[in-house]
Amino acid sequence: MTKNRTEVTEFILLGLTNAPELQVPLFVIFTLIYLITLIGNLGMMVLILLDSHLHTPMYFFLSNLSLVDICYSTTVTPKVMTGFFVGDMVISYNACAAQMFFFIVFATAESYLLASMAYDRYAAVCKPLHYTTTMTTEVCACLAIGSYICGFLNASIHTGDTFSLSFCESNVVHHFFCDVPAVLDLSCSDRYISELLLVVVASFNIIFALLVILISYTFIFITILKMHSSLGYQKALSTCASHLTAVSISYGTIIFMYLQPSSNRSLDTDKMVSVFYTMVIPMLNPVVYSLRNKDVKSAFKKVALEAKLIFLRIMILTLYNVQ
Repeated sequence: MTKNRTEVTEFILLGLTNAPELQVPLFVIFTLIYLITLIGNLGMMVLILLDSHLHTPMYFFLSNLSLVDICYSTTVTPKVMTGFFVGDMVISYNACAAQMFFFIVFATAESYLLASMAYDRYAAVCKPLHYTTTMTTEVCACLAIGSYICGFLNASIHTGDTFSLSFCESNVVHHFFCDVPAVLDLSCSDRYISELLLVVVASFNIIFALLVILISYTFIFITILKMHSSLGYQKALSTCASHLTAVSISYGTIIFMYLQPSSNRSLDTDKMVSVFYTMVIPMLNPVVYSLRNKDVKSAFKKVALEAKLIFLRIMILTLYNVQ
């Protein structure tokens, strides 16, 4: 470990492109994406907090999902924006380890939160009479806390293993952030065990969470097919549509990224896919959950109306005091 730390004290991130003419347009695009991500997810959290009708298990998990989206987007995007703006793509050894750790924490937590939301939808559709006793405050808290604990455990395994290797040749990371596969490629140690560990642990986390989702939705679809009421059928589908969309987008990119053999891995392809799941998905989630959700739309209109009334009152009081 001492030899490792004295030989490599910093890494150089290659970023997305070295073309000078693309630096400013990409900086503008990623700045807009990041701002939309912050505004959308913070807005969702505030909306859920302010509207008592949204104080349900589903929206509790959704607020946690918004928090996680903000956190893991913030772990990556500001450094990318700095690289485009000032051209500084150097990251210290410890900062690289910290970036990798926190990214894995929040990315893993998101997977388990999506699984928890699937279980919540199962309880709501398949066991409606027992929903309030099944999804209690304690159960919801345990599922959310468990998601973060799994994230910390997963991050500790991968970050600890990766940075226990020796880096004595190149320090140029062919990526725009310190992702595990990209950093592993730089090690001059035997990487077989580390690459195997990455596939095994990532497979376990992804497959376990995905299995919970698939089992939950299998029972949900069976229950929906047995419904004789068209109204109940449509309501059940509408409550699950947003979550299914988010799951499909998230797991599709994660499986493509981490569960392919290293021999078939293309660094340029990895970078393009990584842009999607580190920056685009966190921006899309609030949109996905609000477009088809009548409760969120209703809450937004109510909060917007209240904000408008408060603003008008302030304007009237200001004009009255001026006169």
